[in-house]
Amino acid sequence: MPSSNTKALDKAKTIPCDAIIFDLEDAVAPDAKPTAREQAVAAVGSAAYGRRELTIRCNGLDTPWGADDIAAAGAAKPAAVVIPKVNSTVELDTVAAALDAAGGTDTMIWAMVETPTAIFDVRAIAAHPRVAVLVMGTNDLAKEIGAPQVPGRGNLAPYLATAVLAAREAGTVILDGVYNDIADADGFTAECRQGVEMGFDGKTLIHPSQVDPANAAWSPNADEVDFARRVIAAFEEAEADGRGVITVDGKMIEHLHVANARRTLAVADAIAALD
Repeated sequence: MPSSNTKALDKAKTIPCDAIIFDLEDAVAPDAKPTAREQAVAAVGSAAYGRRELTIRCNGLDTPWGADDIAAAGAAKPAAVVIPKVNSTVELDTVAAALDAAGGTDTMIWAMVETPTAIFDVRAIAAHPRVAVLVMGTNDLAKEIGAPQVPGRGNLAPYLATAVLAAREAGTVILDGVYNDIADADGFTAECRQGVEMGFDGKTLIHPSQVDPANAAWSPNADEVDFARRVIAAFEEAEADGRGVITVDGKMIEHLHVANARRTLAVADAIAALD
């Protein structure tokens, strides 16, 4: 949400999303950045957004606004700051120190991966102790490598997959990048499905109309939940009988399938708890 837009900030209170990024960067004009900063800080401290995880996307430290953004965010104590174009753990250390100096010792960092350097260093970035989430900046990444943005993102797949692997190795959440064409509902749904299949934990969004399709894509459906329950029940019964491998619906089931089933149920239970 552009934090210079009061109407957008009010709308965000009603959107069924898991987290909100109060943006001070690309979505805010230079002359509106001080106002956006003030309004983002006020929003974080307002207690008006319910269970949603609140974050502030700061301008980079190499800009005229970055240091003030991070200082203000540290004092406001959002769940996290979103930092654009992170290229190294040295930058993350600098941001973390600035947050701590401002009082935001518990504020985490969502690191945006959107440059070739970030892709090469993504394992270290993902493993940084202050990083809670990686956010793919697919628009900037495509620009930086000189690649067109095409349906299916086949040209970006190697870089997306590299980041997902780094996140999984580090045990860090990773969010897929935005989809630009708000009017293309089918294209957005297809890209969500691709994100699920690649292993992303969710997707960053730019319009309220994208929230429901994204929630649907990352939510287990009734058949998947039923299958997961039957897998767990059958495996527990088999283990009690001393058997290590079983079949459910004609599919071989091992420990890894049981782990996947438990993850499916954990996601479904978390969604039910939100409802």
